[in-house]
Amino acid sequence: MAPDQSRAKKAPRSWDALTPSLAQWILDYLSSMGFEQPTPVQKSCLEIFRGNKDVVVEAVTGSGKTLAFLIPVVERILRGAEPSKRHHVQGIIISPTRELATQIYNVLLSLIKFHAPSSEMLSFAEADEKRPETAHPVVVPQLLVGGTTKAAEDLSTFLRLSPNLLIATPGRLAELLSSPYVKAPASSFEVLVMDEADRLLDLGFSQELTRILGYLPKQRRTGLFSASLSEAVEKLILVGMLYPHKITVRVRSLKDGGIIQERKTPMSLQMSYIVAPASKKLPALCQLLEKLEPRPARSIIFFSTCYAVKYFTRVLQAILPPGFSIASLHGKLEPQVREKNFERFVNATSPTILLTTDIAARGLDIPQVDLVVQHDPPTDTKVFIHRCGRAGRAGRRGLAVVMLQEGREEEYVQLLEVRMTPIAPLDKPLIDVSDEEADQVSAKLRAQARADREIFQLAQRAFVSWARSYLEHQASSIFRITDLDWRDLAKGWGLLELPKMPELRSLDVDRSLGLGIETEAVAFRDKVREKKRQEELVEWKAAKSNDAWSAKHDQEDVKVARREKKRRKREAERFSQMTDKEKEEQKKLDALIGEVRKQTKAKEAAAKEEEEEFEGFGE
Repeated sequence: MAPDQSRAKKAPRSWDALTPSLAQWILDYLSSMGFEQPTPVQKSCLEIFRGNKDVVVEAVTGSGKTLAFLIPVVERILRGAEPSKRHHVQGIIISPTRELATQIYNVLLSLIKFHAPSSEMLSFAEADEKRPETAHPVVVPQLLVGGTTKAAEDLSTFLRLSPNLLIATPGRLAELLSSPYVKAPASSFEVLVMDEADRLLDLGFSQELTRILGYLPKQRRTGLFSASLSEAVEKLILVGMLYPHKITVRVRSLKDGGIIQERKTPMSLQMSYIVAPASKKLPALCQLLEKLEPRPARSIIFFSTCYAVKYFTRVLQAILPPGFSIASLHGKLEPQVREKNFERFVNATSPTILLTTDIAARGLDIPQVDLVVQHDPPTDTKVFIHRCGRAGRAGRRGLAVVMLQEGREEEYVQLLEVRMTPIAPLDKPLIDVSDEEADQVSAKLRAQARADREIFQLAQRAFVSWARSYLEHQASSIFRITDLDWRDLAKGWGLLELPKMPELRSLDVDRSLGLGIETEAVAFRDKVREKKRQEELVEWKAAKSNDAWSAKHDQEDVKVARREKKRRKREAERFSQMTDKEKEEQKKLDALIGEVRKQTKAKEAAAKEEEEEFEGFGE
């Protein structure tokens, strides 16, 4: 018999070479998306997770993990001979954030639109109609994320559509599964996937995760996916994975001297650092945006706190090169605003910068991110790799830059090398900030604060939150708050004065920064707010003036009360240690002393009365 020529021509790393073969509609989808061959993690995962094996997948960020679990999940749901019963869940995908869950859901929708029966069901979801029964298995997904809809609305949607695949965040999923109308029996439930599993296995999600697992059958397929799973492996027993198949995909690079070194990021991503004083960080950012060729279409700047993002969102536009717009994303935004800002950034057609916290560091597959800048190194060093991984995804070239202050912070470079995350200094000709440029940027920031008290107050609050975050660095031997140059920091943040902070109490620091600015006179741009502030200021000054004398005496009364309280406590302790006879004698003595005091007060009252009635000697 002649050999199968069509099989022989298949490339070993093509989609056609997978065994068993993928359905034609899946191949059509992959072809339409331009995915010519599977990535290493996709090839390994599709060969194993499509069978009856649990998997723990650790792969570099941007390596294609989403399709690596979506295709097996969809195949498991469709391979049955009959469709699932109404209100029976067959698969669940859990994500730690709304944004990542929404992203997975959208990728799933684009995939099942190539499966005609499933695609037909989507039209009923869009029309808010009850979906009909089907003769063949279909994939009917539902997105469950808190904030954008109420739990009751999600349950109503579940009862109407009867979805068999849920993509959810832990809290909202736990709420839905608690309903008696939602079923996940062992006879029909197929697969559980946890994306960014190391974060889901953290203590922050342990309670919701325990509730969720309590509703699911123990006999199921489970997949854990993340860019860093080594520290979560010991927790696998919590999710019922005793003997999972571990898939690890790493990147190796050749260092000087012919040494092969493992990397946790793709080779297409260049990771660099800049060493500069705090006052030159923002000018360096502006130079980077202006000098990079080609100009970055999408950039992400990471800050350590929500208030820092809020502040710089207000003031950064004034110092950026022309042509860049700003979007923000942080945990204190309303869910609808977060979703709107994220969509605006993803769909931007002109150069756009996303200012964000670590909420955007994990899992999000934002297309065409060219530049990532970490204004503040992350509190948790493991987050560093996730931040960098927002750029250089799917083979696209990207640049990630972390900004370090001069001095001890430079040791962070060695710490990252130990964690197999080597970074190199950015080319010096690209960034060269003069003192004059730093002064100009600081002046522009301070001018905005002087023009509007709202910005002045936001700067103060943001700086305090940043200082507290700095104190919480896990690498506390590197990031020491005692090493900070507070005056230079204030210049870099555009502060009009340093806020009152516990960290400054023991230091000889001029909070006014020698600027000679009367910050009390800084007014709100909003006339209504300013009028109210002035009225409150007048009332406060009047109350302070009237209460100054009484406050002093009130403090003295408080001291006297404290001394009396301590005296009574000592007396009670001494009384508890007496014998019964001693206690009886003490009671008699107390009664005698009380009688003497009573008589003394009576005499003093009589003497006072005589003194008041005496009107002087007659003539």
